[in-house]
Amino acid sequence: MSLATLDQLWVYLSGNPLLSLLMTLLMFSLAVRINTALGGTPLLHPVTLAIVMLIGLLLLVDMDYATYFEGAQFIHFLLGPATVALAIPLYDHRERVRRLLVPLLLACLLGIVTAVASTLGIALALGARLETVLSLAPRSVTSPIAMGIAEQIGGIPSLAAGLVLLTGSIGCALSPWIFRLLRIQDPVVQGFALGLSAHGFGTAQAFARIGAVAGAFSGLAMGLTGLLTAFLLPLITRLFGLGN
Repeated sequence: MSLATLDQLWVYLSGNPLLSLLMTLLMFSLAVRINTALGGTPLLHPVTLAIVMLIGLLLLVDMDYATYFEGAQFIHFLLGPATVALAIPLYDHRERVRRLLVPLLLACLLGIVTAVASTLGIALALGARLETVLSLAPRSVTSPIAMGIAEQIGGIPSLAAGLVLLTGSIGCALSPWIFRLLRIQDPVVQGFALGLSAHGFGTAQAFARIGAVAGAFSGLAMGLTGLLTAFLLPLITRLFGLGN
């Protein structure tokens, strides 16, 4: 195949929105293979690796984000159904959830306050700009909620989304060591901790690495954290003298 033919083929493919979808699926598949080849290390999460490789590919082919998202938005659409589908394993363990509802709510509230207060305190102590501080505050909730909260309190939604991904990656990387260090073996506790601290990343890891029970409680924690943070975070930032 000649260079001219390859050039014509690329021009045709680059004008097709399905190219972005194909690129995304290929990069994620490659990231999963790399992670598996490295023994499934949590230090190199497939989602994080896929994001890095995809950014590099977009820079290489000089494709802007708007053009990319035009084809990849189908995957973005699937986030909604995927989140709703988390209710299925949760329903299977509804009796257990009902018995543990009070301690789970208390743990969720304490986790939110601890995460937000420590984040704000450290960021302010290090002299971070106000917009950066307010973008950091919702880092422990899933991206769509974090972006909405950041916009509401005066942060930068796009920066908040990036920080959420970073938080999820770090949470997945550190959680196995923390569980071993603290000798936590209960899948309910492991799953709830992952969902509370690492949102969607943690929920995926709970299902894949621990089991359905951990995944169910991780999904519960992710939902509760997002809901409660949307109400509590504006109040907490006002206590710190920040936000709108």
